[in-house]
This record gives sequence, C-alpha cells and structure tokens, in this order.
Amino acid sequence: MSASQAQQHHLTLDAHTLREAVEAHKRYLAGRSGGRRMSLTYADLSNRTLEGIDLREADLAGARLAGALLSRANLSRGILFGADLRDADLRYANLQRADLRGACLRGANLTGADLAGCDLREGRIALQGKLDGFRILRHEHRPGELNYAILSGANLSGAQMSGAVAMASDFTDANLTNAVMSGAKLARAVFDGADLSGVDLTGADLTGASLKRTVLTGARLEGARLNEVDLTEVLQAPAPIFYVDERPLDDIVDEHETYCDTEGREGAVMRLSEVDFRSLGDLRGRRLTALAAPRSVFFGMDLEGAHLQGADLTGCDFRTANLRNTDLRGAKLVDAQLIRADLRGARMGPLSIGPDRSIRTDLTRAVLRGADMRGADARRARFLEADLSQVQLDRCNLTGAELEAA
Repeated sequence: MSASQAQQHHLTLDAHTLREAVEAHKRYLAGRSGGRRMSLTYADLSNRTLEGIDLREADLAGARLAGALLSRANLSRGILFGADLRDADLRYANLQRADLRGACLRGANLTGADLAGCDLREGRIALQGKLDGFRILRHEHRPGELNYAILSGANLSGAQMSGAVAMASDFTDANLTNAVMSGAKLARAVFDGADLSGVDLTGADLTGASLKRTVLTGARLEGARLNEVDLTEVLQAPAPIFYVDERPLDDIVDEHETYCDTEGREGAVMRLSEVDFRSLGDLRGRRLTALAAPRSVFFGMDLEGAHLQGADLTGCDFRTANLRNTDLRGAKLVDAQLIRADLRGARMGPLSIGPDRSIRTDLTRAVLRGADMRGADARRARFLEADLSQVQLDRCNLTGAELEAA
C-alpha cells in the first residue's frame, strides 16, 4: 500500500473537535461527569501544539503525530500503537508504560523523556476498509523505527525494545537499565555516558556504535555485533576488592579516616588517582576531608553526608551518585561527571582555611545535566563552562557563584 493510500484512513480534526476531546479527557481523568477517555485512533494530528497536556491513558493508536509539539506532555500508559511520531517534539514527555509498538519515531526529539517500562517493539496495525478488507497501515518508514531519534538523557529503564531499529540515534546519558534490546539494529548509535546496567543486547547489531563511558554492568552481549564499536572508558562490574599496591582499598580509606579523626596524629592522607571506589559499596557519612583521588569512579554510590571538604575530585565520575547533605566545601570538581547526581542539601560554599582566607568549590567544566541541587548551598562556587542543563535549582543558594555557561 502506498503512502497516499494510507492517508485516506486518517481523519483530520478541526481545532474545536480536538479541544472538546481534550476537555472530555480532563473530566475523565478527574472522575467528573461528562468525562470521556480520549480515543483519537487514526486521527491526523500532524504539527499540532499539545505541549504540557495531560493525555494519560489516551488511545492514539495509528494516529499521525508527525511534527507535533508534545514537550512535557503526559502520555503515560497511553496507546500509541502504530502511531506516526516522526520529527515530533517529545522533550521531557512522560511516556511511562506507554504502548509504542510499531510507532515510527524517526527524527523525534525525546531528550529527557521518561520512557520507563514502555513497549517499543516492532508491531503492525491493520485497518479495515469498506471495499478491500484489512490492510496493514504503513508509514513512510518502517514501523518500530527510531532512526536518528534524539533520546539523550531519556529514561528507558525496563523498556521493551527487542527488534527495534534505532540506527544513528542519540542515547547519550540515557538510562537503559534492564532494557530489552535483543536483536535491535543499533548501528552507529551513540550511547556515550549511558547506563546500560543489566541491558539485554543479545544478537543486537552495534556496528560502529559509540559506547564511550557507558556502564555495562551485568549487560548481556551474547551474539551482538561489536565491529568498530568505541568502548573507551567503559565501566564493567567493579572488582569485589580493589587493591592499591597490594593493599585493599578499604584499609587505605580507614587509614585516611583515622588521619581526619586524630587531626593528623595517626593514619595517612589518601593520595591516589583513578581508583574505583564502587568495591566499597558506599561511603555514607565517611570522613574523607582533603582526600586526593582525581579521575576516580564513584558511579551510583551512596555518599550521603560524607565529609569531602577540600578534596581533589578532578575528573571523577559521580554519575547518579547520592551526594545528599555531603560536605563539598572547597572541593575541586573540575571536569567531574555529576550527571543525574543527587546533590540536595549539599554544602558547596567556600571552605575557611584561616582569617580572611577561604577556598571556593570549583566545578569548572563539570557536567551536571539532570542533577538535583534543590536546597544546596553553592555560594561563591565556580561553575565556569559547566553544563547545568536540566538541573533542579529550587532553593539552591547561588549567591556570588560564577555561572558562566558552557
């Protein structure tokens, strides 16, 4: 069936009819009289403005939404089976547990979208015509396609994507934990910084893909094609015990903590680089003042309430780490990766080192995309060329901070 033949099955809605459907759906969600669940199957909603709208549980199977503006829309548990979402703006949209089987997302922008538990497997939708019986609805490109889609920072944890076609798509910093991508066609896709913990990539084609700084803990890669894949700085599962010059890391940390507790009379300052701290499990509440551990790994760790004032944490990996109420006064976090880190209530103001002398917390060129800094104290902190996109800053004290954008 040609594209022109498929078009006759789509119903174009006028603005009034669409408004009525949206209002009825609002009443349905609120449990008010006159409510009616939205059912706009096979409707033509191309290029419509639906930003921020609440369309939970709406039935949009087979609908044409190409070029539609759906940023921050709530489409959770919605039915988008076989929908045409090419070039749609779905930034920060909520698509949790949405049925996207067979949907065409070629060129769609899903930056920061929440697709946790959604179904993106290939699917086909049949339409019944008056004269020629059932036909398969076809888009200009094959269904189940994510080619050239932008999914940077998206939450795809637990998503069903087996057999999906996502060549040259951008999954930078995306959360793909426990996603099922077996047999997916992912040639030239970019997964830089993405969390692929527990992902199923059996039989997937990753030819020419970029997986720089990707987390592959527990990932299944049996039968996957990995020709010309960039695996620079990939994080695998941490060793049960990390040794430094034949000494267990936990002994060295204990010695540093003793140094802090005795004001230098006992123990020794830890001065190491490129250490994987994940083997310790957590550093919650530990006293690690003046720790020097540049380019070390703290990915996903719990450091809540830890004492890291004056620490050298240059280039460290704190992605998704819990840094709530952590003391980072005067810490050096230049080039640190803090993507989606929890910094609520963290202390990042200046560290006093004597009368009229203090050291500022330095986050120059740090990457804080999607971090939570609500209620943090970042007075006079340096954020020169830092990436602060999508950071939550409610009640964050930024008095005197240097905030030159990247």
